[in-house]
Amino acid sequence: MINTPTTVVPAVQVTGLTKTFGQQRVLNAIDLTVMPSEIVCLLGPSGSGKSTLLRCINWLERPDVGTVLLHGTRMGYHHRGGRDRPMSEAQLATLRTQVSMVFQHFNLWSHLTVLQNIIEAPVHVQKRPKNEVIAEAEQLLAKVGLLNKRDAYPSRLSGGQKQRVAIARALAMKSNVILFDEPTSSLDPELVGEVLAVMRSLAQDGMTMIIATHEMKFAAEVASRVVFLDEGEIVESSDPKIFFKQPQTQRARQFLDRYIRIGVV
Repeated sequence: MINTPTTVVPAVQVTGLTKTFGQQRVLNAIDLTVMPSEIVCLLGPSGSGKSTLLRCINWLERPDVGTVLLHGTRMGYHHRGGRDRPMSEAQLATLRTQVSMVFQHFNLWSHLTVLQNIIEAPVHVQKRPKNEVIAEAEQLLAKVGLLNKRDAYPSRLSGGQKQRVAIARALAMKSNVILFDEPTSSLDPELVGEVLAVMRSLAQDGMTMIIATHEMKFAAEVASRVVFLDEGEIVESSDPKIFFKQPQTQRARQFLDRYIRIGVV
């Protein structure tokens, strides 16, 4: 018997994605394919389009042109009656369960405890049994080192603790992909390490992640691929060993020179 190789479907496939705000083109014809278990770090100066790209992937921002596929399913539209029709909010919410997002400013609900923040979406959006979700949430809190904070409110947590809760909340959705939008940029320097440690653990577990970050050392150590954006376009995409030692474009070299001067790379 001849075994036919199984084709691996990309976790995320972005094709020809363009996004404008008013007269400003923030993303220009972006093509990006991310395979399961791949860790892609989006690098680039502020305003290069990293955050907008992440928000377009999960349809928090709707592209002007282009397509986004999550494991082969088109985001934002479904084909019916011979034409593409926009998804309803309920359909979008269902598809979004495949891709969770960790935001720069945590986005925790202040009126809910840590545990309640984590179980809210699995119980009310995914309609999963509450007792099962609570047990899983406690395991996730233990994973991020915050089980002792299960009944605390966000106002009683440090920035690093809030971001670790946000990561646990993303994991509770059992998503196939997690998007990280500058997850450490709002933290005091001494709190950055605790969040990056959790992300390193996820990488070791094989989680598919797309990470917009300015943490160069983290990207060099953890990324399976680095994608460098500038002025809304992908300028360079390569193995981090190549990117950080021999960037192929002048713009990438200029970008990295700044970090080399301050001893970050």
